[in-house]
Amino acid sequence: MTIPSRLIIGLSGASGVAYGIRLLELLRPTPIETHLVMTKAAEMTVACETDIKPAQIRALADVNYGINEVGAGPASGSFRSLGMVVAPCSIRSMSEICSGVTSNLLTRAADVMLKERRRLVLMVRETPLHAGHLRTMTQLAELGAIIAPPVPAFYPRPQSIDDIVNHGAGRLLDLFDIDVGAVVRWREERSTPPTLKPVANQNSRAR
Repeated sequence: MTIPSRLIIGLSGASGVAYGIRLLELLRPTPIETHLVMTKAAEMTVACETDIKPAQIRALADVNYGINEVGAGPASGSFRSLGMVVAPCSIRSMSEICSGVTSNLLTRAADVMLKERRRLVLMVRETPLHAGHLRTMTQLAELGAIIAPPVPAFYPRPQSIDDIVNHGAGRLLDLFDIDVGAVVRWREERSTPPTLKPVANQNSRAR
């Protein structure tokens, strides 16, 4: 039996929500089914960093869950998926995931990825990092998570913030073997980056 083409996308309260939003935008034209979990703190960050409303972000996903829906599908190991990416991932969410003492659907779903040995990618967004943060990241790596901070690549010579976000989001998708043409690859011929419409102008396909 094949694994369903589902990707769980979590947005937590760290700075950098543009990455999570861009993941949803990039995946809309693809057969990948997106399942979105967004924390209350993420909604606050969205208001600080963008002109987008949380409802517009939810409209980009195929399936949405409330943060307290701990009985939703992604809370169970029987809910099959390609894996989960948390972008951005706050230090609090990272710490909950590592401890296994989870308080909401986002961290519970991430914990499920670890116990089921599925791919979990955490775009941890914090700097500088103290020893406790680094130890937690090491523990998560030992448990099987991939720690992928939003470190921009400059070899493609980005001309805008959009270029940086596109490349970073595309590299996250690379970790799930999903190529949407967003990455300028080293020593490869440049492809035309995807053209994305403003979020406010996109039609909802949320269920």
